[in-house]
Amino acid sequence: MTTEFSILGRGKAGRALAEAWGARVALVDHEARPEGLVVLAVPDRAVADLALRFPGRCVHLAGSLHLAGAPCAHPLTSFDGRARDWTGTPLAITGPVPDPLRRAFGDLGFAAFDLPSELKALYHAAAVLTSGHAANLWLGAEALLRAQGVALPGRGLLPLAEATLRNVAERGAEGRTGPFVRGDEATIARDAEALPEPWRDLFLKLGRALG
Repeated sequence: MTTEFSILGRGKAGRALAEAWGARVALVDHEARPEGLVVLAVPDRAVADLALRFPGRCVHLAGSLHLAGAPCAHPLTSFDGRARDWTGTPLAITGPVPDPLRRAFGDLGFAAFDLPSELKALYHAAAVLTSGHAANLWLGAEALLRAQGVALPGRGLLPLAEATLRNVAERGAEGRTGPFVRGDEATIARDAEALPEPWRDLFLKLGRALG
């Protein structure tokens, strides 16, 4: 099969997409200057300079960054360097992404939608809350227990996280549980007292804001 385009960058996103697209693409380093269409799978700070190398023929993956003349296709997922099933995963399109690249993302199951440039930062902040911050809360909760010698058996907190996501996916806000949803002030006070700062403040602010 003839190579259709190149991916610049060998990070987790670049490796995952290259594996999924297979022989359709060439995976190259930052220093390369390939011909044809180029997907910039590089850190946000590197996008602007690299985009100048490929005027009119590159697309970047930076969800929060808007550059005039450099369209963006941002997959709303967490890459781990391997090809996965991305069926139904949103793909935020900002600017005139070339049709061959839109089709290539569509072939992997991504669901494209148009995202105005002025909403990119808000969109990406929502993604960070859903992914990075949620992971930090989960890992932090495990660390709090571990510091006090509590070693959860089996799969630890993971079944709780999975059940919570499943319930919310099925029922929306009605799928939430816990003392803030129930208005159980006595339990909230006990739990907060058991937490060190800054976890106590975070626990109460998140609960009061969204409970």
